[in-house]
Amino acid sequence: MMPALLLGLAALQMADLPGGEVRPLYLSKDSPLTRVAPFRLDVTPVTNRQFADFVAAHPRWQKGRVAALFVEPHYLKHWPGDAPSPEQEARPVTHVSWFAASAYCQAQDKRLPTVAEWEFAAQASELAANGSSEPGYTRRILSWYARPATATLAEVGQGPPNYWQVQDLHGLVWEWTQDFNSTLVTGESRGDSSLDGAMFCGSGAAGSADPSDYAAFMRFGFRSSLKAPYTLGNLGFRCAQEIFDETTATADLADRL
Repeated sequence: MMPALLLGLAALQMADLPGGEVRPLYLSKDSPLTRVAPFRLDVTPVTNRQFADFVAAHPRWQKGRVAALFVEPHYLKHWPGDAPSPEQEARPVTHVSWFAASAYCQAQDKRLPTVAEWEFAAQASELAANGSSEPGYTRRILSWYARPATATLAEVGQGPPNYWQVQDLHGLVWEWTQDFNSTLVTGESRGDSSLDGAMFCGSGAAGSADPSDYAAFMRFGFRSSLKAPYTLGNLGFRCAQEIFDETTATADLADRL
């Protein structure tokens, strides 16, 4: 089990990512890339111990005290009481809703990562910022998604760091993102502003940027099936934070003018 001191240090560890571009999965190869500004990302998912410390400091998020609007009845059901068992402390916290995850990140002066930020970080292999062309890279990720969920999760930080020194993006738990349902639109256009959060269906693979990237389709499909109060046993989260970059800010301003 990870010692308490290391658990505390893990809460402070974030990787600096320089930003770049990501091609949205459901758009064609000729579609413009999505710009990702420089940002920080937690090196590992939030642990039960870290979330328990948050709950202790913010009692409104204790089991049995959160309004049903924000969490399902299974919220933190894996904890034997008001806190995790010693064996659970270094494992990723699950059974937390989007609202609870977002509140945790805000309490750390952070936020949940956007889909684009998460995908930018997750496309890195151990050796490259984008490992999608490496032999076996996508298949290795897909093999984890295809495995049935286990009753006992491993501790965080056991997987190898990727190119950005971020761990456990694949192979441990699914993760909440800030805009988890951003692929859902009511009309034919992806620019449709009338977002219907109750719709569960994402677009098909026809014409997508990479129809062979089944792992990414599974991620988008899973996110599209969620509602913010859901609390699932294989769904955790990590936090992100902006890095102010004067060059990027100037470019963004120029784009809007």
